[in-house]
Amino acid sequence: MDQLNKILEFALISIGKYEIKVYTIVIIAITLIITKTILWLIKKSLFSKYEAHKLDNGNAYAFFQIIKYIIWIIAIAIILESIGIKLTLLLAGSAALLVGVGLGLQQTFNDIVSGLILLFERSIKINDILEIDGDIVKIQKIGIRTSEGLNRDEISIIIPNSLITTNKVINWSHQTKKTRFRIDVGVAYGSDVDLVLNLLEESALEHPDIFGKDKNLTEARFLDFGNSSLNFQVLFFSENIFRIEKIKSDIRKIIYRKFTEHNITIPFPQMDVYIKSNTTENSKETITNKK
Repeated sequence: MDQLNKILEFALISIGKYEIKVYTIVIIAITLIITKTILWLIKKSLFSKYEAHKLDNGNAYAFFQIIKYIIWIIAIAIILESIGIKLTLLLAGSAALLVGVGLGLQQTFNDIVSGLILLFERSIKINDILEIDGDIVKIQKIGIRTSEGLNRDEISIIIPNSLITTNKVINWSHQTKKTRFRIDVGVAYGSDVDLVLNLLEESALEHPDIFGKDKNLTEARFLDFGNSSLNFQVLFFSENIFRIEKIKSDIRKIIYRKFTEHNITIPFPQMDVYIKSNTTENSKETITNKK
């Protein structure tokens, strides 16, 4: 036992009054092991509830992130105390420095506070689909300073959290998993309006990713009389929000095929140019030439 005490009391590093002994390293190692074990158990518990459908994936992730930050703060405080650094003295002595650092890193602190707001408020969760500055992004990770998302081109985007909390952001999946979309199309004057409406609804319902295979959720409308076309619109619901442009493209191909089969023409804008000759000027030039 005495031999063990001597080993633990052995000073590895000595700087003035401060010494880092073997037992200090042991305490740090034990603290890190316990911290990681606790986090692993919490994560396993939360995500097992998610797999059992008792907890939403986004909520489970948000809870885990908040708990993780709190536990790591406690662990770091214990490590500093074990080294011999008093947190109260450290904070009091570095108050002026922290003010200067705070002014220089104002935007960073803004992002960190925004990250905490996102995690506590949970208005935005993992796998939510957001529209930010005209770009559609699926959120994959919400960090303390930045969030990570994937756009429709499979490109990873790093988003400062303050951009989400301070700007106008559309959350396509906040209220419900299904969202209504629309496709506009114009047909030539003289087309059978009722036939066009039926073909538009049939085209939307033919796609497998349309939510609800009935006409109560899918609707075609006669919008207006255009300059060169009768303008229509078909509205439909889909749960595949992130890949909706591919779905729209498929439905447009179906519409075009059905219109071709039924001899319905999609017009294009035309412009007629009339050239008017000035006969008076021409007659004057003829007289001048004769002279």
